[in-house]
Amino acid sequence: MNFQQLRIIRETVRRNFNLTEVSNALYTSQSGVSKHIKDLEDELGVELFIRKGKRLLGLTEPGKEMVKIVERMLLDAKNIKTVAEQFSQQDKGQLTIATTHTQARYALPKVVMEFKKIYPRVHLKLHQGSPTEIAQMLLEGEADIGVATEALGQIPELATFNYYSWHHSVIVPTGHTLESQQPLTLAAIAEFPIVTYHEGFTGRALIEKAFGDAQIAPDVVLSALDADVIKSYVELGLGVGIIASVAFNAVRDGGLTMLDCSHLFGENTTRIAVRRGHFMRRFAYHFIELCSPQLTEAVVTADVSVIALD
Repeated sequence: MNFQQLRIIRETVRRNFNLTEVSNALYTSQSGVSKHIKDLEDELGVELFIRKGKRLLGLTEPGKEMVKIVERMLLDAKNIKTVAEQFSQQDKGQLTIATTHTQARYALPKVVMEFKKIYPRVHLKLHQGSPTEIAQMLLEGEADIGVATEALGQIPELATFNYYSWHHSVIVPTGHTLESQQPLTLAAIAEFPIVTYHEGFTGRALIEKAFGDAQIAPDVVLSALDADVIKSYVELGLGVGIIASVAFNAVRDGGLTMLDCSHLFGENTTRIAVRRGHFMRRFAYHFIELCSPQLTEAVVTADVSVIALD
């Protein structure tokens, strides 16, 4: 048994048993992948995959049990490298943050600026994606820290921490008739075409729930992944926008007015997540603490069940 065989087993599951994709991902030949799998099965004396001819269709029962162990072994192998890097390069390395556009654009810039002042030799990689993609990056070890509002809290393998809470607001062109609507109601908003976030992004579920509970069917004419696009189309007169209040800046967004909707839509909570069992460098814990001072290293490690590296 060797690490290449373990990597192939893990990648085969991740690539939905497509050996061509596995070989491409691991920069090896498909025949080499097949041989590694067969050699490991022969060594263990059990078949790990369900087969139909030369095709792999899924995992056998022994295969399902083994994959769990393989994931832990490869994670620990990566942790060993992290331990060595911590002692050999204490203030140098790489930190990968996976987050959504809204968080990258509006919540994290001050944190990133402060972090770079403290750790100028740490290369900070910022990946933007959907909440589902962020969770997957964490699970696959492609990101150290994830920041998003949706998805992260429902995955047992991830430890999540509340970052900050926020509400949605309505944005309209300055002078719009909704500005005089006091108090603002869901029914009044629904009289106009609506531009808001795509499903699964930035609290869209709470927007739908509010209208659903009121038995109102809003006319969502356009959905987008980020607030900047929403604001652009509101400026063009396509409809009224519903965005995260943190995404509005009265100076930068001249020509638009933000209307408070905290009484209409539920409170959203953006979360910080890390994979359980994943060793992190000291500077990673410091990044989290810069986001939220109460999330000290001691608080995070107590939930993540990993050892902080001195």
